[in-house]
Amino acid sequence: MYWDVKGGENTVSTMDAALQRAGELGLKHVVVASCSGRSAELLFERARGLEVICVTHQAGFYRPGEDEMAPETRKKLAGAGIKLLTTTHLMAGLDRACRIKFGGVYPAEITAGALRMFGQGLKVCVEISVMALDAGLVPYGEEIAALGGTGEGLDTAAVILPAHSQNFFDTKVKEIICKPREF
Repeated sequence: MYWDVKGGENTVSTMDAALQRAGELGLKHVVVASCSGRSAELLFERARGLEVICVTHQAGFYRPGEDEMAPETRKKLAGAGIKLLTTTHLMAGLDRACRIKFGGVYPAEITAGALRMFGQGLKVCVEISVMALDAGLVPYGEEIAALGGTGEGLDTAAVILPAHSQNFFDTKVKEIICKPREF
């Protein structure tokens, strides 16, 4: 399924497509990128019977020491049973620090750039799937549904069999459920 434009206007349609496919495949876990918590909360309301894992930006992503998700939102989501993961991004971290400090491009950023050829949202889906597996929030060896986006909201969903980060290239994108044609 392809959206004509990228971005948040596709959030509900992306969720619906992902949840339908997750149901058809009998998936048990859905991982969603959500920094404010809005997408995670909306998905949780729709994801009957699925475990929802929300992956946020790391603290300090935009401003030093600042968490983009309000503490009351974090508490509300956790209270509803959503697992929250806030940690260094798989394809950023030290490579990005080296680029900023010394210039050049490093392996994780090259990998991220290659995935962005399929759209920012697909890069996000792959990244958050591996991050959730590394954190022990999804089981090893099981396919999951992952939802990501371009900017705010969701516009991409995929079925992914994540591998741990040390075996990143064993990760399999089994299906691209939906994505924007323009990104």
